[in-house]
Amino acid sequence: MLSQSVRQVLQVQLFILALLCPLSAQLSAVSKPRASVKLPQVKDRVVGPQRALIYDTTLRDGTQGEGISMSVEDKLSVFDQLVDFGFDYVEGGWPGSNPKDKAFFDRCLTMPDSHRDKLVAFGSTRRKFTKVEDDKQVEALITSGARSVCLVAKASLSQVENILGATAEEGLLMISDTVSYLVSQNVKVFVDLEHYFDGYLESPDYASSLVEACCSAGASSIVLCDTNGGTLPWDLEEMTRAAVAHPVVVENDVTVGVHCHNDIGMAVANSLAAVKGGAGLVQGCVNGVGERTGNADIVSIIGTLALKMGTALSDGVETENLTSLSRFVDEVLNRSPDQAQPYVGSAAFAHKGGLHVSAMEKDPTSYQHIDPALVGNIRRTVISELSGRMNIVQRLKEIGVDGNEEEGENKDWLNERATAILTRVKKLESIGYTFEGADASVKLMMLHATKRYCPPFRVLDYSATVFDQFIDSASRVLYKKKKSAGVGVNAASDSLDEGERATARATVKVQSLYEKEWIVDDPEHDGSVEKVERLEVADGNGPVDALALALKRALEPSYPFLSKVQLTDYKVRILDNEAATEAATRVLIEFTEMETNRKWNTVSVDRNVISASLNALVDGYEYALLEHETFCMLCPADYDDSESGLGGWE
Repeated sequence: MLSQSVRQVLQVQLFILALLCPLSAQLSAVSKPRASVKLPQVKDRVVGPQRALIYDTTLRDGTQGEGISMSVEDKLSVFDQLVDFGFDYVEGGWPGSNPKDKAFFDRCLTMPDSHRDKLVAFGSTRRKFTKVEDDKQVEALITSGARSVCLVAKASLSQVENILGATAEEGLLMISDTVSYLVSQNVKVFVDLEHYFDGYLESPDYASSLVEACCSAGASSIVLCDTNGGTLPWDLEEMTRAAVAHPVVVENDVTVGVHCHNDIGMAVANSLAAVKGGAGLVQGCVNGVGERTGNADIVSIIGTLALKMGTALSDGVETENLTSLSRFVDEVLNRSPDQAQPYVGSAAFAHKGGLHVSAMEKDPTSYQHIDPALVGNIRRTVISELSGRMNIVQRLKEIGVDGNEEEGENKDWLNERATAILTRVKKLESIGYTFEGADASVKLMMLHATKRYCPPFRVLDYSATVFDQFIDSASRVLYKKKKSAGVGVNAASDSLDEGERATARATVKVQSLYEKEWIVDDPEHDGSVEKVERLEVADGNGPVDALALALKRALEPSYPFLSKVQLTDYKVRILDNEAATEAATRVLIEFTEMETNRKWNTVSVDRNVISASLNALVDGYEYALLEHETFCMLCPADYDDSESGLGGWE
């Protein structure tokens, strides 16, 4: 937190600046972000909170996060998306640091001006005691072809002296020499003042000298960096306000920007505080990726600037595209989306408590701060033991089940069905089910509660056997080496012999109501539906794998679409450890439709883990057919309710 003496210095500086510069006085008074009055903009100077430029650094700073890596093709695809979204600037990488970034900038040379105008190359100031013309890293910035460059420079006097091993004067010269040289090459220059806020508290005079050096040398923007991510919003706002009102900043029409890290969870709040203090440019990463605990989440920043602070963003920025942008970047980075991410997470507008859902039916603003459509998201009703009847009613409506249509004049049908389903949900969750991560199972459970729904197939019976060989103390390893005759394990070979790994075999018998090739191959077929039974056998790496293969093999002749569906995740949890081998197990399976990459989850609980797995598999394939096949909502005459158990749960 700022000391009292530093606060007094800031107040005195702002008072003097207000006397010297009328515009500074206006800026220091900005405190009501919802106002839409435009401040006079001189040349390219942008001042917040009335207006802000959005600068993305996912392709550079974001890739410094643990587990984050992007190929050249990945970077190009994300760059295209960011430009199309409407970002003002996109930092592509450091062309002087590695071959991958150099290749990326080489590919960008052939892009249209609409893309190249937004591309920024990242680099550092010249090396200490080196002529800028002789610095190869600076030369790489010029030869990259980027029309804008962002330089990183130390803004902490102690780091200049202790980390760089340079004097305070040399630190200033490193900045001014590099900026002026790049400007002379017709390059637009941003300067990231690393550790600015910590450096300001350490030496306000040196921080002021840095700002003067950048502006006097021709920088278009100075970016104040909370590099260690430990500054508090109210302190950061005051220091930003002082920089915005600095006479040299105003005189040279320089835009002040901000770059925040999330080490104390304040990166977004700090970024918004800086805009409130007059910053006209915000840097951040999509979904907050980055080193340590990440960078400021530019998705949340854009949503709040546009929808909460009334800040004018550049033409083309549509908040309705935020959710799709967020998920696209996660997909490229091979990350699981954060369900609880503000604005765009799948749980951002999810409602679980029964009282909440009931209130939402009466007034959608009662438990959500905006219409989710404004950011391209949707409202969801979560089903669990905490749900009320209105949760179920809402979900039934979502899947197209209408009480009046189902039961004619019985207007109470929907409420009765909802009560029965809610009772079943609470009973199932009491024994270990959890439906919050398994929307596919929730939808199927509700459909099975309707008298006119019949599933597209039924598993009549199944069996699974497991067999192995060479069982000994070393068999606990997943893959065993080949055993040579008479000499034990063959140490010369680490390869896997198909005949010598642990193997399972499963048989599955299914009954389906539709055989697609009949209609294709028999032009005289009258279109009636008949029951078809099919028995299939499959070997796999374990009983669940074998069951999945056998079930899929039995269903594909009737439903070829299932060939595009893959099991992509399988989780098992023991629910009552004290029961040891008799414990109930919960199985959660994730499926993916490979062409669209659409995913869904199913859940099942049983004391027999194989049965739990098969039930979850059946739900997964049945849901796939519901979502993608048209011939699955079958006539009730095709199955006898007494056989199928579809009579309801009263």
